[in-house]
Parts: sequence; C-alpha cells; structure tokens
Amino acid sequence: MKRIFPTPLLSLFLLVVWVLLFSSLAPGVVILGALFAWFIPFLFRSAWPSFAKIKRPDLAVVYFFILLHDIVVANFKIAFMIIGKPRSIKPALFVFPLDMKEELPVTILASTITLTPGTVSCEITRGRKGILIHAFSEENPEDVIKTIRNRYERRLKEIFQC
Repeated sequence: MKRIFPTPLLSLFLLVVWVLLFSSLAPGVVILGALFAWFIPFLFRSAWPSFAKIKRPDLAVVYFFILLHDIVVANFKIAFMIIGKPRSIKPALFVFPLDMKEELPVTILASTITLTPGTVSCEITRGRKGILIHAFSEENPEDVIKTIRNRYERRLKEIFQC
C-alpha cells in the first residue's frame, strides 16, 4: 500500500486544496484533482525525506501546552521590560549546543525558540551541532541554555525518542 500511496495524508490534503481552489465538486474536477493528488507524491517519493516519527503523542500534547504557557508568560515579561526599564535590555548572541541530530526535532526546537518572545533562532549550524540564538535581554546565556535544554530539548527527545 505504501508503494502505491506513499503519503496518503498529503494526497488527501492536495485533493482538498484542489477542490477548494476550483470551488467545485464536479466529477471532472474531483477526478483530475485525485490524479494529481496521487501522482505528485508518487513521483517525488524517492526525494521525500524520512522524518523522525512521533513516538509519544501524549507528550507532544503536553509540550504544546507548555509552549503556549511560555509564549504568554514571555510576552508579559518582554512588555514589562520594555515599559519598565528599557536601559536594562542587554541583547546577547550565543550558540545552544544540540544533543539531538534528527531534522524534525531540531526544527521544532528552533521554531519553539523563535515562537517564545525574547529569543530568535538565527541559524542551525552545519551538522546540526548547535542553534545560534539571539536573546532580547540576557545577562547570562548559560541560564537560557539550561532552560531550553531542560524545558524543550529534553521533552522533544522523549517525544521522538532520539
């Protein structure tokens, strides 16, 4: 089955987008959309990267809520910092050394860092050895590294078991 439909969810998504773009459920539109939705993933199956699989979806849900909480809290911290003492802002640029190498967990970690106000992932280093991070205001980058490692990277390693 995997040989015929290499990515069934992608095929379904492509078909839905096709139908929405045409705003029609006419048989010709659906048949042509189904052909394209099957053919595009089938044609490019050898180039499709093999991503790490989520082994613990229950922990992924917990991770989502932790991230949501951290985004809200960080927004308030940054707002108070800007309103309160703008002179106390000390930007920092540092590298977070990675313990994992798989593409998807590293990408999720870099996105998490960027989504959390006050930090931005600037670059993933070659060989996925680290993430270059810009922090809005940080006295001690080691504290940020420890927080990211314990709060996010550890959980991603559990979710993907890598």
